[in-house]
Amino acid sequence: MEEIDRRIVTLLARDGRMSFTDLARETGLSVSAVHQRVRRLEKRGVVRGYAAIIDHDAVGLPMTAFVSIKPIDPAAPDDAPDRLAHLTAIEACHSVAGDESYILKVRVASPVALEDLLQQIRASANVSTRTTVVLSTPYEHRAPEPAGEAPAERTG
Repeated sequence: MEEIDRRIVTLLARDGRMSFTDLARETGLSVSAVHQRVRRLEKRGVVRGYAAIIDHDAVGLPMTAFVSIKPIDPAAPDDAPDRLAHLTAIEACHSVAGDESYILKVRVASPVALEDLLQQIRASANVSTRTTVVLSTPYEHRAPEPAGEAPAERTG
């Protein structure tokens, strides 16, 4: 990937609503050149979409937890992601190396809701769970550093 494309990706990761005019100013390109590059990055799948960052407390989902799962029967098919896709409280599903097969990031309204979700996860995927509850999140949704650049000090 060209250095200018890396810069555009970094800028969009920091602010997905950044205008083509602002991108052009930050990169030294013309607006039309930036527009072409962004469209090309989208077509290649480098930029896969744009999303709003939600205040989960404000929408009634203040509790975040990470749920590690592993199959009760190791010989069973590895289809837990498909079996759990209907559970919308699961924000992310990561395949991992180690004792567990997957780590799920979940958001719920309360400890009771978490307990209910854990039961649904176990029943739906025939797995055992190990749960870590998040106490606070100093930062997330950080923009990636372009390859080859020295890491900058981050404030959030």
